Amino acid sequence: MLDIPEIPAPAGAKLADFFAWLGTGLPLRVERVHQAGRHGDGILCLSAAAAVALGLPVELPATEKALARLQEKFAKAAATVGMELSDELGPTFYAFRRKGSAGGSKTSLRIVIVPWLGQGSDKQQATTHLMTQLATTPDGELDAVTLARRLRAFTADLGMTPGVTPASTSMLLLDAVRPRTEWVQDDQGAWTAHLRDGALPSGDVSVPVAAGARHPRTRQVLEQDGTVCEEEDYKWWARELTDTEAAMPFAVAVDVCASYLSVTESLRLPSGPLEFTDAAVFDAKAAGLWWCDFTDIAVDELLPHPATFHGMPPTGPGWYATPTVAYMQQAYGFDVDTITDAYVSTYTVPLLKEWTGRLRTAYKNAYAHLGLFDGQSPAEFLAAYDTHKDLDVETSGGGEYGNRADALVLASLYKNVYKGGIGKWADSARHLDDTTWAEKIAGSWSYRPEIRFHIIAAARIAAHRRMRKTLQLTGRAPFAVNVDSYLYATQQPSPIELLPTMAEGKPVPGALRLGIAPGSHKHEASIPMEQVQALMAEREHPSRLTHEFTTSGDPVDSDSDSDSVVEYEDQEQMTDGA
Repeated sequence: MLDIPEIPAPAGAKLADFFAWLGTGLPLRVERVHQAGRHGDGILCLSAAAAVALGLPVELPATEKALARLQEKFAKAAATVGMELSDELGPTFYAFRRKGSAGGSKTSLRIVIVPWLGQGSDKQQATTHLMTQLATTPDGELDAVTLARRLRAFTADLGMTPGVTPASTSMLLLDAVRPRTEWVQDDQGAWTAHLRDGALPSGDVSVPVAAGARHPRTRQVLEQDGTVCEEEDYKWWARELTDTEAAMPFAVAVDVCASYLSVTESLRLPSGPLEFTDAAVFDAKAAGLWWCDFTDIAVDELLPHPATFHGMPPTGPGWYATPTVAYMQQAYGFDVDTITDAYVSTYTVPLLKEWTGRLRTAYKNAYAHLGLFDGQSPAEFLAAYDTHKDLDVETSGGGEYGNRADALVLASLYKNVYKGGIGKWADSARHLDDTTWAEKIAGSWSYRPEIRFHIIAAARIAAHRRMRKTLQLTGRAPFAVNVDSYLYATQQPSPIELLPTMAEGKPVPGALRLGIAPGSHKHEASIPMEQVQALMAEREHPSRLTHEFTTSGDPVDSDSDSDSVVEYEDQEQMTDGA
């Protein structure tokens, strides 16, 4: 049975009938989202019942001999209509017909045999991990209808089907909305592919001070006691509590929502390679890395240092991305005329504008299905967020339950697409040997560690800007920060007392605010202050307690099973490029 009534069913139940049906040109093609882009292949999800009806085993054969026989069976059936299969038969594979082949016009489809998901070789299990999670229902079952429904929602939101992992999906999305190449017809009528203006070039264009953790250029610089760029998220920063803070009963943890999406839309990034100059003239509109000395710059003592990932003052000069230097100039009076050396991009552009627009819309759409949307008051948002993961098991047959379950899974996936994409710019791919990594990863257009440094610098600076403005308006500052999580001392187990508001009660732009929009904050936990002080006395970071207490300040029930929907964990690094 098909879940789209507009498409007729195959004429028969034989495997040859199935391929004949595929070869008719099913209307499953994903339309391109850019004129210079390419159309995407549709996806067909086979349920367990459909697999049995076609005479297929319920489980993927475990032996090479049985798998070879099954592959031969598929190949013969496909050949009856001039179609072929991708090299390896597994839970997912492609069925395609080349241009000019007998049996019909050129076509290509991705086939997912849902009961086979999670089976096969280690490689097959890894490459179908994302699809497996999309197919998993809240009760842990694999379901083809659920997979198809979620794939349609994903495709409607982003304009493309998912890739193998969230990280690879991120790069596929970028190439879809901002294609690197376009086809040009010459005077003789021949068509050839050319790089579009401003496209990221292929080949290893990294510079020694920003080549990425695994690159031999980085190792060479460090072995010579040189300095490399260290633009990272805040990690494990904390200061001593003031007397006033220590007397408060709670530490409230707030977490930034989609911090990278809050900065990437207009962020000017180095599309062109970086070129060294020893006569630098700082330009806040030019992407680059600048040799700066911030050691004598006075900053806010109650906040982490804006220019370092550890939050402590730098001990010497270093390489900093444009967003950091511009902020240090604007907020703290750093003299940019002291800069002499820099690596400046030959071409700077808001590279992720369209990418951000698609992901931001998809992210907000998913959360809107969960009752979280722009314009909610702080109290409305806190109440809605507290229950947004709840699923009504009484209506598990479909309807609103299905929508909420799908929205939770898709919201988690969208977050990991943008997080995974940031890490992909400096992918260390530890599973590859050095030679393969240098060729396949470092030589790819998507290996640009300096882009990652700019994005993370911009997100960290945006966070510092919000903390600083909140401090200026309220006198309240976080006493501990780790990545996107900030701990504030409060009188109540709620962040509402921290929020600066305008006369009419609206949140102050650019300061701490509650909401689901990128750059806003959500309430993560409320921790009894005595627990915080005890842990800090042991020189441990207090953010380690955020998962041990609820938002009301009660200990988390270790036996609770409130998260009944699969949360995504990309198998590639999210942001650290390690």
